[in-house]
Amino acid sequence: METKQCDEITEMVCLESDLQDGQMKEVVVDESKILLVRNNGEFTAVGGLCSHYGVPLIKGALVGDRVRCPFHGACFNTKTGDIEEFPGLDCLPTYKVKVDDGKVYVTTDKKKLKKRVKKMSSRVPGVNHTVVLIGGGPASLQCAETLRQNDYGGRIIIVTKDEQLPLDKTKLSKAMNIEIEKVLLRQSDFLQEHGIEVWTKKEVKSVNTQAKTVTFKDGTSQHYDQLLISTGGRARPLQCPGAELENIKFLESYKDATEIYQKSVGNKAVVVGTSFIGMEVAAYLSDKAASVTIIGSSKFPFQSSLGPEIGKMTMQMLEEKNVKFYTSNGVAEIRGKSGKVKEVVLKNGEVLPADIVIVGIGVIPNSDFLKETSVEIDSRKAVVVDKFMKTNIPDIFAAGDVVSFPLPLVGHKRVNIGHWQLAQAHGRIAGLSMLNQQVAINTVPYFWTMLLGKGIRYAGYGEGYTEIVVKGNTEERKILAFYIKDEEVVAAASMNFDPAVARLAEMLSFGNRITKAQAQSDDLSWLQLP
Repeated sequence: METKQCDEITEMVCLESDLQDGQMKEVVVDESKILLVRNNGEFTAVGGLCSHYGVPLIKGALVGDRVRCPFHGACFNTKTGDIEEFPGLDCLPTYKVKVDDGKVYVTTDKKKLKKRVKKMSSRVPGVNHTVVLIGGGPASLQCAETLRQNDYGGRIIIVTKDEQLPLDKTKLSKAMNIEIEKVLLRQSDFLQEHGIEVWTKKEVKSVNTQAKTVTFKDGTSQHYDQLLISTGGRARPLQCPGAELENIKFLESYKDATEIYQKSVGNKAVVVGTSFIGMEVAAYLSDKAASVTIIGSSKFPFQSSLGPEIGKMTMQMLEEKNVKFYTSNGVAEIRGKSGKVKEVVLKNGEVLPADIVIVGIGVIPNSDFLKETSVEIDSRKAVVVDKFMKTNIPDIFAAGDVVSFPLPLVGHKRVNIGHWQLAQAHGRIAGLSMLNQQVAINTVPYFWTMLLGKGIRYAGYGEGYTEIVVKGNTEERKILAFYIKDEEVVAAASMNFDPAVARLAEMLSFGNRITKAQAQSDDLSWLQLP
């Protein structure tokens, strides 16, 4: 049955008895995918696709009035459609639901919106308060949007040394020749409409916390009333003879991705580092470069973070695509000809021919410009913040990969974690703190990697784990790993095991204790997998 009124379409989507409390169902009304949820006898309906990358939320984890995307961990309120956990910037559209005579009807409009932008203000003339956000990543953008979502009327300036507006940099190692329009987080007209200025190609030299000014390397300066430090990290350089040769590349920007792609196609590529950047780059180039060789210091990729089982499996996946591994090894020297890379000498003496070397061996927080200030920096160069993203200096906040922050999951111990989702969460908290809305950071770290079309999800904080409990079969590329510390599950990773990691993330976020015995059991019904 279908009824039409003006720009609305109402359809019967199911019987009331089709859904029990705590269940969800994907329905289609006028070609729009909609997620129908029943909780406490009440039906609600929101957009069926995650606002981040369009993943069907029916595959995710529903806990109470919240659904978590199985791929990348974004969470949405199933009553309001609001985004409650990142990644992604936008909310879900909501739809009217009516139950009549045991039948459930959903009403949609002709706009067919897949996502909904939260209501945002713009700059108010005459308000001369200024917020400066240093860094062009997700923390700065989320902070700016949070300010506007909460009726901040002052001036907002995002300052970045990048050449582009804020980008989805997670895509750059997975699709290195992607068009710029496909990686912009927001278009310029959106930013202009909401009074968010972005100064590109502008690098900060120093900050004067007394005078409240930021000085740039081009000699100009800018006053601030409140400041966000979200400068991220820079690639750790190679420490060996020849490290200064041409065609030794780091993936830090859109331009870097384009250059690595162009210089690798049909050429011999050597990747140094078997963590996330190195493995994603090697996987992407595996069918584009003449040869891809990857050098790692551990026996398997991701060994310290994900463990040997997943590491070995990902290694086999890349080896099947003719990527050659040199593990438990390192670079002793890089030799060149006419200033360009020619070969890489390994610590075991082997020599590898190379036209380009891509280095991914870790990051260093970008905090050097603060060294003349009293802003507290830890021994690893991270900016120290409290649970409200405040530094020790009034009106200075920090967020993202550059910070060391108290993580509730581990008893508020300070950690420095380079996850996209966390940077957004930090940015939101910082924005609220600037407006004196004291909301403490309370999020479960969640990240993902993509190799040859296969996704690995990870949730929790596994640092210091002492044991891994593995479910599934690495040969079939279907695996779920639980990381154990002090007889408890502190993190999980999976491939082809959705929505296990999303479900576990929800359990951890609600403070549920998951025991080693539960992880070891053949009965995983506690995970409520479909």
